[in-house]
Amino acid sequence: MQKIHKKTLQDLEFPTVLDHLVLRCHTELGKERAMSVQPLKSKHEILDALGKTSEYLSSFSNDNHLPNHGFDSINAELKLLKIENASIEVGGFRKIGQLCTTVSTQLKFLKKFEEYYPLLFQSTEAIEPNNEIPSQINAVIDKFGEIRDNASPALHSIRQTMGSVKGKINQSFAQALGTYQTSDYLDDIRESVVENRRVLAVRAMYRKKVKGAVMGSSKTGSIVYIEPEATLRYSRELNNLEFEEKEEMQRILKSLTDAVRPYGYLLTDYQEFLIRLDITAAKAKYALDMNAVLPEINNERKLFLRDAYHPLLYLSNKRQQEKTYPQTIELDLENRIIVISGPNAGGKSITLKTIGLLQVMLQSGFLIPVHERSSVCLFDTVLTDIGDNQSIENHLSTYSYRLKNMNYFLRKCNENTLFLIDEFGTGSDPELGGALAETFLEVFYERGAYGVITTHYSNLKLLANELPHISNANMMFNSKTLEPTYQLVLGQAGSSFTFEVAQKNGIPYSLINKAKKKIEGGKVRFDATIAKLQKERSRMEHTGSMLKEEESKARDEAKRLEELNSKIKSKLENYQELYDHNQRMIYLGNKVNTAAETYFQDKKKRNLVSELIRIVETENSKRKKKPVQQVKAENKVKAIVEQEVQKEVEVIRKKKKKEKRKAVHQEKNKPRPVFKVGDRVRLTDGKAVGSIDKLEKNKAVVNYGVFTTRVSVEQLELVEAKRK
Repeated sequence: MQKIHKKTLQDLEFPTVLDHLVLRCHTELGKERAMSVQPLKSKHEILDALGKTSEYLSSFSNDNHLPNHGFDSINAELKLLKIENASIEVGGFRKIGQLCTTVSTQLKFLKKFEEYYPLLFQSTEAIEPNNEIPSQINAVIDKFGEIRDNASPALHSIRQTMGSVKGKINQSFAQALGTYQTSDYLDDIRESVVENRRVLAVRAMYRKKVKGAVMGSSKTGSIVYIEPEATLRYSRELNNLEFEEKEEMQRILKSLTDAVRPYGYLLTDYQEFLIRLDITAAKAKYALDMNAVLPEINNERKLFLRDAYHPLLYLSNKRQQEKTYPQTIELDLENRIIVISGPNAGGKSITLKTIGLLQVMLQSGFLIPVHERSSVCLFDTVLTDIGDNQSIENHLSTYSYRLKNMNYFLRKCNENTLFLIDEFGTGSDPELGGALAETFLEVFYERGAYGVITTHYSNLKLLANELPHISNANMMFNSKTLEPTYQLVLGQAGSSFTFEVAQKNGIPYSLINKAKKKIEGGKVRFDATIAKLQKERSRMEHTGSMLKEEESKARDEAKRLEELNSKIKSKLENYQELYDHNQRMIYLGNKVNTAAETYFQDKKKRNLVSELIRIVETENSKRKKKPVQQVKAENKVKAIVEQEVQKEVEVIRKKKKKEKRKAVHQEKNKPRPVFKVGDRVRLTDGKAVGSIDKLEKNKAVVNYGVFTTRVSVEQLELVEAKRK
């Protein structure tokens, strides 16, 4: 495949797609690499990139999410590894260790889930796993980024001595602090820290009485900071040890750098693998945001984009919660070129850009926002002439520039080319420019190229109608409002609606009529005929869509009623079987109960046993021997029916409980009656009615005639108030 020209990518706004990709990258190196993504040169590379992106996208919707692939750039460390005697700092080794661990995690994961992510796993097969590098780094540097004490025997000894000296420093300082505090030589703050050393805060008048090194003074000069003499000696010793520690740490890091140096090529491979994975992940996130899919890639030179969206327009409208109109476009050997005509602002250019951008994105390894049953082929190159191409730098007019562009098209155009030209032939005299455009189109046609052009020229519409493998198309307009519907219709040229749009925008009819007289009558009639056909098609499309919708609704309703009828019939049959079974069980239960009563009266076991055997034999004589599978199936059906009955019973019970709770709640919310002696009452959970004989505080003595009881008035409900 040829390299797609930079101008084509700019015409189709591919750099904006890359800007979106950068925003979805996780690493800085991934963002840098994303800006240089270009259409791939071979079919194998394209299919590989698309497959990996599709696999990564699938990880968002299953339980096997890919591990985090984030890492920090180690480019500076890789350069140091190439320089002899150079040493990498602690931070650099931490980045290298993290890189190795991240790659190791990815390799283990993809090996475990090879079945889910075969292409991603395949990309790891060339990567050599290595656990030695992180082991060596972890042996020297801890998780906090500090060199371990046991990194070398010398470092361990130095740090032990440093600990001992620090102890002596603290001890000697504490002694001096106590001594001079007792002598009242110190200020109220007693001590401070200067140059990371503890110092005594000595009053200026006593500075000569305190032995040690003066480290500074306060702004006012009232306090002099002195390091005690004994402490000073130990501090110097600590300084020497710190210098030795630094030298030993440098030696350890240099030794570690030498140990890692042979693996420089491996670390380069690791970083490159994670950069590519970051790009793939960003493409998958981009696909998720625009509901993109991997369409079928065919070898039949067929381009079928069903319900295709312009990615940038779709995402922009999605953010603004506006509707985006999809397009369906088909190019194949029988219909290689489409000529789109119609008025401006109808969506012709966006349709052109949608086809081109989706093709370029696909050949760059991006999934595209189309219906999953779309099918696409790959082109060697994509040629575009879109927008105002006036070249100020080269002092070329729009038309001159377009002619120069057409010359480039003529050199590159062949059967493996997709060309996209907006406003074909404009920029010159309509008659002459149209004739030249027609000639160019015939050349492209003869070479077997695929393409889509937009135009207002009638001669190009007529040419598309005459040649067998070119078809006209138009962007639909509402015939009443003259508003665009953004729907592409194949098979018919579109009217420019020049006079209709002018009239809609308030141009006087007399001027429009005058303009009509200035042009050939044939052209006016031709355009009017096309406009009329478009209006008719628009009405037919509207009527057809309404009829289809009504038909679909009727079909769905009939299907729903049929399913409902089938379910009801099945339930009735099951309930009948359950009823018959239960009736038989009741009949048998009555027989067994009669036998039990007889035995209760005469206590004759033999009669009881013989009666039970007779009942069982009578029942068995009615039964037919059934296959085991049939018995299991019937038992299963019975169980299902019983479960359904149980569910319905549960629903009824829950409903009754809910009503009962509601009634209780209403009862509780009712205002409590004020009871008086002589009122007839009953307990809330009882049925017996009595009369109140006495009330005291919150208690009532209720007389039931035979007995009296003392209860709380909250447990009573009023049956009848005492008559006055």
